[in-house]
Amino acid sequence: MGRPPKAAGTPAARRSAAAPVAAPPRKGAEKPASPPGPKSTPKPAAAPKAATPRRGRPKAPRVATADRHVDLFLDMIAAERGAGANTLDAYARDLADVAGRLKAVGRTVLDARTEDFRAYLAGLAARGFKATSVARKLSAIRQLCRFLYAEGHRRDDPAAMIEGPRRGRALPKILSVAEVDRLIGTARELANRTKQSDGERLRALRMICLLEVLYATGLRVSELIALPAAAARRDERMLVVRGKGSKERMVILNDAARAAMKEWLGALAEAGRFEGSRWLFPSLSETGHLTRQHAARELKDLAIAAGLRPDKVSPHVLRHAFASHLLQNGADLRSVQMLLGHADISTTQIYTHVLEERLKSLVRDLHPLADEG
Repeated sequence: MGRPPKAAGTPAARRSAAAPVAAPPRKGAEKPASPPGPKSTPKPAAAPKAATPRRGRPKAPRVATADRHVDLFLDMIAAERGAGANTLDAYARDLADVAGRLKAVGRTVLDARTEDFRAYLAGLAARGFKATSVARKLSAIRQLCRFLYAEGHRRDDPAAMIEGPRRGRALPKILSVAEVDRLIGTARELANRTKQSDGERLRALRMICLLEVLYATGLRVSELIALPAAAARRDERMLVVRGKGSKERMVILNDAARAAMKEWLGALAEAGRFEGSRWLFPSLSETGHLTRQHAARELKDLAIAAGLRPDKVSPHVLRHAFASHLLQNGADLRSVQMLLGHADISTTQIYTHVLEERLKSLVRDLHPLADEG
């Protein structure tokens, strides 16, 4: 049985066993021409210049919206706010849905009225969307309308006075230390099975590495899957990661995480897979590394094998476990905020509410006088 993370900021060892660069535009092919006269020399056609995005930031691939003004907004947040591909895709999906619903009633984002947007938001609730999803879509609408007004595409801001849905902040799901140990122990058992293919063993070792690094650092899954292979080759305890908004922060690797990374890369090299890949978790995906969706699916399969509810386990739940276990063992809130990469400490404070609820539950269930009163 393992111990929860220490206040120093890293989970303790639990057991002895442990964007592609765009190619330059090609010059257009020249048409065959008759031999020139003695004084005429044909000049090759100049290649068309590629459009330069704002501030030199390359456009990230994203969901097509079929609305020029929505695309202008997405270009703006990519260039001026440094929005990443996942953020752009989220905005594109939300705003494509908005534009599609407006089109169905004969409106566009340029002439939609306040009541059109209110009707759309009311329809979301009728379609079964949670308050958090409605609030997210309203945020996208507000930002789009503010942009259209500021750029002179609209004379008004129809979303300025729309109120969002009232919603309480849900407490994050938390795994106990014993449950985290069970997940890693099950992955280790799968890796040590005698009768299995190389592919099955590699998947088990990859999952051990994912779990150990997630629980040791509290990384977001998008940060984890994009780690370079060089992170495992350096004998350092600190790791620099690039988080939301391209902000960099330092995280700490414990011995179990470092050992799991080296074991995983060693097994990968021994099997002759993905030689020369720059990623810690290489794959055949378009990005060249493991996807968030695939990592989440494999983790849920492991949860079932470990006897845990799959809806209770996800990469982000392990991030929650990292934070709550640190606070439970005396870490200060500001340190946990820095390790998680939260811009606002109020986001980190949600974990203190989790601990309060657990303490109340302990008193209610275990205090000898809890039933009297």
